[in-house]
Amino acid sequence: MARRRFALDPPGIATAMRAVWREGYGIADLRKDVMAGITVGTVAVPLSMALAIATGVAPQHGLYTAIVAGAVIALTGGARFSVSGPTAAFVAILFPIVQQHGLGGLLIASMMAGIILMVLGALRMGRLIEFVPYPVVLGFTAGIAVVIAVLQIPDFLGLSGAGLGEHFLENVGRIARSIPSLDPLETGIGIFTLAVMLLWPRARIPVPAPLIGLVAGALVAYCANRWAGADVETIASRFSWSANGASGSGIPPIAPSFALPWLLPGADGEPLDLSFDLIRSLLGPALAIAMLGAIESLLCAVVADGLTRSKHDPNAELIGQGMGNIVAPLFGGITATAAIARTATNIRSGARSPIAALVHAGVVLLAVMALAGLLGLVPMASLAALLFVIAWNMSEARHVLRVLRSSPPGDVAILITCFALTVLFDMVLAVAVGIGLAAALFIRRMALLTRTDRVDVENHPATLGLPAEIAVYDIDGPLFFGVAEKALTSLHRVDPKVRIVIIDMGGVPSMDGTAIVAFQALVEAMRRQQVAIILVGLPARIILKLRRAGIRRTGTLTYCRDLPRARSVALRWQRRLTEASSAPVQSVTSR
Repeated sequence: MARRRFALDPPGIATAMRAVWREGYGIADLRKDVMAGITVGTVAVPLSMALAIATGVAPQHGLYTAIVAGAVIALTGGARFSVSGPTAAFVAILFPIVQQHGLGGLLIASMMAGIILMVLGALRMGRLIEFVPYPVVLGFTAGIAVVIAVLQIPDFLGLSGAGLGEHFLENVGRIARSIPSLDPLETGIGIFTLAVMLLWPRARIPVPAPLIGLVAGALVAYCANRWAGADVETIASRFSWSANGASGSGIPPIAPSFALPWLLPGADGEPLDLSFDLIRSLLGPALAIAMLGAIESLLCAVVADGLTRSKHDPNAELIGQGMGNIVAPLFGGITATAAIARTATNIRSGARSPIAALVHAGVVLLAVMALAGLLGLVPMASLAALLFVIAWNMSEARHVLRVLRSSPPGDVAILITCFALTVLFDMVLAVAVGIGLAAALFIRRMALLTRTDRVDVENHPATLGLPAEIAVYDIDGPLFFGVAEKALTSLHRVDPKVRIVIIDMGGVPSMDGTAIVAFQALVEAMRRQQVAIILVGLPARIILKLRRAGIRRTGTLTYCRDLPRARSVALRWQRRLTEASSAPVQSVTSR
């Protein structure tokens, strides 16, 4: 006899990797994974640097994220083709954390988010992504894209003294006041890089456009700095590093090394004091990181399933994402999640397993060790141009316009609300309000579907010929807190001459606690009016709920399977009531 599996069994870990080995993995598969990993790793190097800088930290922390989190999540997750690392979606959340708590606070928040993700996976909550409405996702992703784009304007235009902070409107004002400091050369390099990245795909050469764009921008900046005496700002001129007794500018040519996040500097440049107050202040941001990480990683897995006709394990993927976000900060990595663009590139490049994501992490590590000096030559204006492209792709502008044109007004309102709240406040508030509005809209729509009508007995074969003392009502639709009282109100106004009410509930798929309480009140009111009730067509599970609530069979209440049976019961009760009411009259007459 097979052992029964309980619902509380812990979810699997590394299910994607184990599934690959069970199916069989050969040299041909390895060759495809290596080629795909090299391609994705090449794309990930500039993206990781750009996203780290957009977050407010040094570029090597983005590279360390791709190396450590990319490898850990590939080994432990439940999505076969997902590639994880820093993503643009987090910029709007992580930038304020860095402003308030510094690099150390960001890494601690990432670890806390990793713990939350692991708990969500252990509780089998991976399917919750299915309950986030599309207008909500579209609204907050478009809002994040706008925030990212605005944060890149100072570097793209070479502005000085912008001093961006946490709030969108303040940043817009600071940028506007800094426009007189615009640097034509840096602006030109940004525009040139942007043009190269946009036009390169038309050449149909299998080299990533971001790589070509940044190389082109770096060559122009190098020539301008070297031979024209210009001062174009680059990664090397903005960032410096110090580690293991050595120091330099740009990106350190060393592998990620272990360091406790709370020993790293906070916003004031001093090491953090790990305390309950710090943990409490970071709990909200950590929840936001975990929420967005779960949404983006599972959306990415769903997209990968559609492209490959495979099936991911959402709970194992959440656990893998959690482990990656716990381990990466210990090696200087920031928040990571699955990246849809890199995952799609991975699939198009022929990936067969998570080994491709491991190779991608190795390529990024090799770039850090061997090419750190060259990476430091990339101008900040070129990275800003790359982030403009990322923001545009993330905004899903075509889908936003389609929803605005063709969706119902309620969905349009949800999208606009989520977009505005994300831009002006933060993503957590936007998602919470968006889901609340979507729930309210759903309740309203369901309420409009639920109705209670009195049946014309002469127009229904099962009720034809019923006397006036018997009324038939039909309830159609779910009975829940938003509609129960309204649906049952008409039953409280029964004609005084009616002695028996048949309620056809075959079209009621569900009843919640509020509806059951309202139904109890109806039964009590009918009992006081000496009106008998026959309930028809209820599923066994709803009958069980009503019985547990005390609504049981009595001499004036019963359950019937269908209307013909209810008709015969009602006629029998009606004869009994007639006999009972006429008995005293006969007794008096006989005297």
